[in-house]
Amino acid sequence: MRLFLLVYILVYGGAHVYAFIKLIKGFSPGLMKSLVLAGFMGGMVAAPIGVRMLEHSGWYVSARWLACVGYTWMGFVFIFVSTWFLFDICRLFYFFVCKAGLLSPFSDRNYVFRVLNLVSITLSLAVVIYSCFEALHICTEQVTITTDKLPHNIEKVRVVQISDVHLGLIVGRYRLQRIIDQVEKAGPDMLISTGDLADGDMDKSDKLADMLKNIPVTYGKYAVTGNHEFYAGLNRSLEFTRRAGFQVLQGEGVTNVLNIAGVDDPGRGRVHQNTSVFEKTLLLSLPREKFTLFLKHQPVVSPDALGYFDLQLSGHTHKGQIFPFSLVTKLKYPLHSGLVELQDNSRIYISRGSGTWGPPLRFLSPPEVTIIDIVNQP
Repeated sequence: MRLFLLVYILVYGGAHVYAFIKLIKGFSPGLMKSLVLAGFMGGMVAAPIGVRMLEHSGWYVSARWLACVGYTWMGFVFIFVSTWFLFDICRLFYFFVCKAGLLSPFSDRNYVFRVLNLVSITLSLAVVIYSCFEALHICTEQVTITTDKLPHNIEKVRVVQISDVHLGLIVGRYRLQRIIDQVEKAGPDMLISTGDLADGDMDKSDKLADMLKNIPVTYGKYAVTGNHEFYAGLNRSLEFTRRAGFQVLQGEGVTNVLNIAGVDDPGRGRVHQNTSVFEKTLLLSLPREKFTLFLKHQPVVSPDALGYFDLQLSGHTHKGQIFPFSLVTKLKYPLHSGLVELQDNSRIYISRGSGTWGPPLRFLSPPEVTIIDIVNQP
């Protein structure tokens, strides 16, 4: 936790220092206004920490308001800094062009900074407003997979996947209902949650659990842990997930109309020393003649497990959630979103996630509910 806080302050605090310098250079607000701006930015850096402290103390209303303001500001700062970073690259290129004598430099640098600041602020505000609406627009993604591993008397099994809902202070009853509306419209035979269902103090969440529990399914509901179940408190998160009607698969598998196996996220802190061998052993324990769904929060494929599952369902990446952060998450997770064909007749589907983490915003990465039709084709 100390390491996390140190990295958080260095990165997020550094972004605010960068933004502060740009604003001061552009607008020259004077000492008092500069101090007010510095104080506000310092408060926003501390806001996420304050949210957790208020939440753990039971001040849920105050925590929710601070979360909405603080995390929305986080999204704004990210867009503002990203825009200015692009401008700085252009300015560097322009500097070298001027040094080469191809162009004359601007005589009024303050004017240039002021214009670029106005453009950055306007663009950031526009993106934040648009992203608020995109975060509420739950898309459905349709995937069809044919197999000869279903029982002969079953034509199709419809699996609906939700992932990274992040139920907590910001994603509450209203947003959850929009997700559930899409799930129920799909008519699932099986409902899957691939982690990060909970992301906060879930002690007073019976209504949220009941909303999920009341979704009708034929072959059950299954879930695995994500890293945020660990952050929010593993035991409370597991209790909530089970109250919501899910069977949590923690390094185990079950068999009904098909095989479903699931493993804990490494965030739990108790991971088998050789994850790849452990996953292969788990999958080998299931009937090979049946279609095998493998649930794993992070979209990482163990080489030894290839060929022993038909479809791995994952999430975690949010597809970056807010562009251009998707460029960073793509570097970390090359298997980033959508359906990917793997070796040995295995596949993986990576969900963009159904909710939001941190900023209640999504830009060029709408939330999704995934409908996967597994069709019998002898």
